[in-house]
Amino acid sequence: MDLSLSDEQLALRQVAAEFTDREIAPHAAAWDRAEQVDLKVVGKMAGLGMFGVTIPEEYGGSGGDHLTYCLLLEELGRGDSSVRGIVSVSLGLVAKSILTYGTDAQKSAFLPRLCSAEDLACFALTEPDTGSDAGSLATKATKTPTGWRIDGAKMFITNGTWAKVALTFARTGGPGPKGISAFLVPMPSEGLQVTEVHGKLGLRGQATAMLSFDDVEVPETALLGEEGQGFTIAMAALAKGRMSLAAGCVGIIQGCLDAATGYATQREQFGKKIAGFQLVQQLIADISVEADAARLLTWRVADLIDRGQPFATASSTAKLFASEAAVRAANSALQVFGGYGYIDEYPVGKYLRDARVTTVYEGTSQIQKLIIGRALTGVSAFA
Repeated sequence: MDLSLSDEQLALRQVAAEFTDREIAPHAAAWDRAEQVDLKVVGKMAGLGMFGVTIPEEYGGSGGDHLTYCLLLEELGRGDSSVRGIVSVSLGLVAKSILTYGTDAQKSAFLPRLCSAEDLACFALTEPDTGSDAGSLATKATKTPTGWRIDGAKMFITNGTWAKVALTFARTGGPGPKGISAFLVPMPSEGLQVTEVHGKLGLRGQATAMLSFDDVEVPETALLGEEGQGFTIAMAALAKGRMSLAAGCVGIIQGCLDAATGYATQREQFGKKIAGFQLVQQLIADISVEADAARLLTWRVADLIDRGQPFATASSTAKLFASEAAVRAANSALQVFGGYGYIDEYPVGKYLRDARVTTVYEGTSQIQKLIIGRALTGVSAFA
């Protein structure tokens, strides 16, 4: 695996880093307190092509490979995971699914608007009673003379109050994964109620919502892929999404490293800079090691995807390690800051809160271990 970056990738990383330092990081604490990202930042990101990375130019995208995409999400994650999540979901989970499974008409209708961020999208899979066991979802889509009627509820949906289209997974057949189909549901739609979720531990600036479907009518053309293909579409999206999440965690770890190093070289105790104390250096060194290892694993997944090689298990490995490493790194960074790390004047407390949920969503750490174990043994623990 060649880990050297091209001139184009280095340029993208610099642009993303400068944008993050200028437009995201200075506002992250305020957005966190307000539980609302200023959506003006979305238009600015779109103007730099951030919502079109990996999408072909013919559909309004900005091209690029998945390593380029990871570099972008690392920088956004360093600035504010709430902003990174907007891109990860709208582009990573939804636009890429439309590119892979959509008809020509669906691609032409949705992708240019998503790549320009004129519209945002959400990924409506999780339900109030169905998280890890996505194959047992209860939301139902019933055939009608003109299309489909959707009834049910979705929970913890990122971008839910901002989205103009919801990639919605619903049961069109019998029990289990084979009975699930995917639909592109316009928002707003008659019968679709959106309720924002407040009071989250982390990702507070990110719009998270419950979606309630009550006789929501969609046309036949709303079906993405084939009937009964929804679970496959969802799992394929999440396999790449775990790489996206891992890249965002690399950004969190890097942010922790930058913050801890900067603070340790300024803060004085016992008559000298705390960077001179061995145990403080150990904490900082541990964070650096976590960053390097998480980055290597994540870039490996991107390389596998770009070369058309199997990547699902590697993606689970990267997500598992990077998410747990982000929690460890943030905890170590907070320890370097001492009491000041516990107040939001400094970023490390927010890094810890944002990192914690990455071990839960898009597949818990425990689910990732079962996926890895299945790949190693050939025996599934899910059945």
